[in-house]
Amino acid sequence: MSIVVTGATGHLGRLIVTSLLDRGVPAGQLLALGRDTARLADLAGRGVTVRQADYDDPDSLRAALVGAEKLMFVSGSQVGRRVAQHHNVIAAAKEASVGLVVYTSIAKADASSLILATEHRATEQEIVAAGLPYVFLRNSWYLENYLPQLPTYLQHGVTGAAGDGRISAAARADLAQAAAEVLTGDGHTNQVYELGGESFTLAELAAEVSRQSGRKVGYTDLSVAEYAEVLIGAGLPEGHAEVLADCDRGAAEGELHVASDDLTKLIGHAPVTLAEAIRTAL
Repeated sequence: MSIVVTGATGHLGRLIVTSLLDRGVPAGQLLALGRDTARLADLAGRGVTVRQADYDDPDSLRAALVGAEKLMFVSGSQVGRRVAQHHNVIAAAKEASVGLVVYTSIAKADASSLILATEHRATEQEIVAAGLPYVFLRNSWYLENYLPQLPTYLQHGVTGAAGDGRISAAARADLAQAAAEVLTGDGHTNQVYELGGESFTLAELAAEVSRQSGRKVGYTDLSVAEYAEVLIGAGLPEGHAEVLADCDRGAAEGELHVASDDLTKLIGHAPVTLAEAIRTAL
C-alpha cells in the first residue's frame, strides 16, 4: 500500500501523515507532498518520503502520483483558484489510476450556499466524473479557527454575523484521525461523510470563554456587511473578509451545523469539545 498526502506542509495535511504513522502505517509507504520540502524535514526524519509538488504545476503532480494506490487530497487554500488547481490534481490521479481519492470537502457541499462550498462542490463533481473511487470528507469548521482569537475575545469580546446559528466545529486532530481511518480501513469507498463536533453558537463560545477565563466576554452580532467591514479593519484583504463574513451568514442559516455522528463513528471516540479546546488553549 502506498499513500500520497498532498498539502503535508499545512496543519491538517501534517496531522494526517502523523495519524497514519500512529496507526502503524510504515513510513516507507507514505509520500508527503508540499511546495516547500524543507518544512517536511521532520517527517523525512521519520522515514516518510517527501517530494515537492504544487497544485499549479501539473508535471510535479504527475510525477508525485506515479505508483500511488491511495491519494489523500487535502483541498487547496487559495479561494478562487481551487477549481483549476484541483483539476490538476484530479487529472494526475486519473492518469496514475489511483485506487482511492480521499478529498477534504466542506459540510453539505452538494447543497450549501456558502461561497466556500462552490469550489468544493465542483471538485467533488469532477472526481466523480473522472470515474475515480472516492471518499468525501465534508469537514465542518475547525475549532482552531477560533482558538487563536482568544486574546482578542478577552479584550474585545466575540464579534460575528452568525446569529443563533449552531456551528459543529471539530479539532483538526480529530478530522485527521478520521482521514487516517478511511485511508486504512475497509468499506469506505464511494462514501460521503459529514464531519463535525459538538455544536455551539458564537454566544455560547463567548460564554465558555467567560466561564473559563473568569472575565466577562460577550458576543456582538452584526450584519454580514458590518462584519466584513470589521474584518477589513482588522487587516484582512477585502475578498477574504467577504468570504469569512459569508461563512457566518451561512452559519446563521444552519450551513455549518452537522447533525450526523460520522466523526465519532470514524475515530471511535467523542470528538474534542469546545470547552476542552478552550481549556487547553488558555
